[in-house]
Amino acid sequence: MIGRNDYCWCGSKKKWKQCHYPQLSDAASKKSDNLKAQYYKKHDIIIKTPEQIEGIRAACILTAKILDATCDMAKAGITTEQLNQFAHKLHLDAGAIPAPLHYGHPPFPKSICTSLNEVICHGIPNNTPLEEGDIVNIDASALYKGYYGDCSRMVTIGKTSAERQKVVDVSYECLMRAIAILKPGVPVSAIGEAIESYAVSKGCSVVNQFVGHGVGVDFHEGPQIPHYRNNLNIPLVPGMTFTIEPMINAGVREGFVDPFDKWTARTRDGKASAQWEHTLLITETGHEILTPWKKI
Repeated sequence: MIGRNDYCWCGSKKKWKQCHYPQLSDAASKKSDNLKAQYYKKHDIIIKTPEQIEGIRAACILTAKILDATCDMAKAGITTEQLNQFAHKLHLDAGAIPAPLHYGHPPFPKSICTSLNEVICHGIPNNTPLEEGDIVNIDASALYKGYYGDCSRMVTIGKTSAERQKVVDVSYECLMRAIAILKPGVPVSAIGEAIESYAVSKGCSVVNQFVGHGVGVDFHEGPQIPHYRNNLNIPLVPGMTFTIEPMINAGVREGFVDPFDKWTARTRDGKASAQWEHTLLITETGHEILTPWKKI
């Protein structure tokens, strides 16, 4: 697909945005500006410009490549700290900054999150080796040329238990069902409805302590994207970018945050949890997955 900064199709040797790019009428342009101002004031939502979307798309593609390479490295005997060091180097080699590093309070100490088995999210890489039967969520977020990409994938180490495999499969299907409904006019609440209705039908629960979020210009923007049933009826509009990252548990939905590291969230009952994540763009006619990681 031609981009605004590509040469125009007509052969003028001008950029498309300076030649045949469709221009809004004054009335349409004013309406668009009013909508952007309204969404930012009421919901803290940044409706992205075409230039911002190009930057976010590039950051997301890079983040997905880093995630895929790191997931490929995840094997029995490899420690999560080795995965962290590998991903950190990939960021630096690409001219990017790992967004999680030193983020928050207390500052997150690593460049990726690695959440094993009963860990819901925000697992901190350490010297624990992966073992046969483990499931691990690897979450990568990169700041690249001023824009953010954010995504995660599950990796199964060898053959795992039925419980763990179930949450891996259900969480992936929850993500894809939620993505399938995205288009302008759909309320944010429909995302949680699509996820929770499927998860519950499979005997799983949906974590309600953590949510997806706007992303792109900042690491975390509005709106929050709940993965459970809710009443957040903000209509989706073109130019919105956000994550969907359903955290699905085999047992109860409740989790607790480690009182020592203040980051690692585990299931209350010790049962398995899984999560997959994409960054999405709402387009004029539907949606675009901005983080094209591969599913193995």
